[in-house]
Amino acid sequence: MADIHGNADALSAVLADMAAQGAERLIVNGDVVNRGPDSVQVLETLLARDDVSFTLGNHDDLLRLWSERSDTLPAAWFGDPFWGATEWSVQQLDRAGLLHTPADWPMTQRLRLPGLPDVLLAHGTAQHYREGLSERSRPARVQELAQEARAGVLVASHIHRQADAHFGKVRVINTGAVGSPADGDPRAQYLLLTAGKNDWNVDLRRVAYDRSGVLSRFETSGLLARGLSAEIFRDEVVTARSLYTPYWEWTEHTGRPRHEKTWREFQELYLEAMP
Repeated sequence: MADIHGNADALSAVLADMAAQGAERLIVNGDVVNRGPDSVQVLETLLARDDVSFTLGNHDDLLRLWSERSDTLPAAWFGDPFWGATEWSVQQLDRAGLLHTPADWPMTQRLRLPGLPDVLLAHGTAQHYREGLSERSRPARVQELAQEARAGVLVASHIHRQADAHFGKVRVINTGAVGSPADGDPRAQYLLLTAGKNDWNVDLRRVAYDRSGVLSRFETSGLLARGLSAEIFRDEVVTARSLYTPYWEWTEHTGRPRHEKTWREFQELYLEAMP
């Protein structure tokens, strides 16, 4: 599972479904925290398990880099009210002593069983956690990654939608997102892999849950009061659509500032055009 993004209710639903399916091992493929109001609870829940391993996601890493005022991030971001939700998540994890926990998470995990193709898991790819993989990936790039990894199956996340595609002998699977899917279906998504006789059986699962609790906590936690980005993250849970990235790209392309007025303009253009 991946892209939980501080949504404890979605995580609980997936963990219950996973247990009902008899899963024996849990790999969390990055982006446990940030965006949602429950980063501390989500991370504590996962760390309390003895069957879990992690890969590093871009949001897990972002909060550490933010806290250090890393020069890998634009300096202007740190004083921009738009980023108030990120600062809020940093503060929450820091108070809980969990801010630097993901620093030790590796970029990849590997599944290896006799007679089955090796499975390499990465939030994006082994080379970068922001490089998404899906049925739309370039075949040459997939083959390159598979050869470097010596794996027949590449499992990715990051793009917040599920995918399952064959590129010759290489299979690409995307877990989708637990906390904020981006394909119009609000159910929490995860991947169940089961060892078959000669191959892996793939079950891209979707689990319904009551979103009213997490949506309420955007307000009661104080997160929603921390700026426009928090409002956008909440609206992504409501719509089950990607809003933050296209809004960011639209403002970059048009040279508009990021504030409530341009967000309303973008909504009129973008949301009305969505199927």
